[in-house]
Amino acid sequence: MPKEQGQKVVATNRKARHDYNIIDTYECGVVLWGTEVKSLRQGRASLTDGYAFIEGGEAWLDAVHIPEYTQGTWNNHAPRRKRKLLMHKQEILKLHNKVKEGGYTLVPLSLYFKDGRAKVELALAKGKKEYDKRQTLRERQDKREADRAISARKHMGE
Repeated sequence: MPKEQGQKVVATNRKARHDYNIIDTYECGVVLWGTEVKSLRQGRASLTDGYAFIEGGEAWLDAVHIPEYTQGTWNNHAPRRKRKLLMHKQEILKLHNKVKEGGYTLVPLSLYFKDGRAKVELALAKGKKEYDKRQTLRERQDKREADRAISARKHMGE
């Protein structure tokens, strides 16, 4: 069987970019059971409630929903279990210090396969206030209207 190449996105967390200011992103490996991998290969996962934390010098991913594998047997996995993240020790220490400092959180942005291995894009993020969210939406809407006006003006000139 040929080795997998490229990147296949399984799940993204669009809500995270709305609720948080992304400071930095990290690519982490994930320790998974066999039925979890099979379920992910079917493209089934949800990152909406997921978060990461550091405990005992190790990074963990929690509350990410990977549904049970449909053809699984009695040894199927629990859908929302704690999963270990594979990162360099220096990265873990850096993230631990930032989170301990306060105001920062670790949020999964996407779950994907890269060259056949399951990876998570983890973000060091700072929560947005309600008025920040409204301001971001307003800026996006203003930009969209300006782009629309420019394109309409170009079409009028032709």
